[in-house]
Amino acid sequence: MPPNRYLGLDGLTSGQAFVWIDRYLDRARHGPGWLRRDDIAQLVVDALQFGEQRLEQYQRHAWVVMPNHVHLLLTPLVPASRLQKSLKGFTAREANKILGRTGEPFWQRESYDHWARNEKEFQRIVTYIENNPVTAGLAARAEDYRWSSAYKPA
Repeated sequence: MPPNRYLGLDGLTSGQAFVWIDRYLDRARHGPGWLRRDDIAQLVVDALQFGEQRLEQYQRHAWVVMPNHVHLLLTPLVPASRLQKSLKGFTAREANKILGRTGEPFWQRESYDHWARNEKEFQRIVTYIENNPVTAGLAARAEDYRWSSAYKPA
């Protein structure tokens, strides 16, 4: 059975299905929530910075580390599969060490990739990503959420 049919998403565009799944993840009270741990979230933030500044694999535009998923808007400078393997592989190994779970999956195998086709869409995606913690009820304002490109320390 196709995933959209299984989830009751038949008839939705891929963008609408993405938003539905994202809202579902935001409300999830069960399952792995390792990213809500400060040490794990900081590991991911540091890895995002390293991939951009030291490995020069991409240019980051917007990002947010949610309790059970990550949103990242970037311009890739290497093949997307290479940067994803590098980022997911490193963070999975290090997070699993912290959690005492070495050798077990940390990230889901799939991801949602989308090309921003124009400046208006690009800005809409930035806004969506940076407001995700507000929509999920994790912060009153985007700039209050520590694990985001929108964060502005007081």
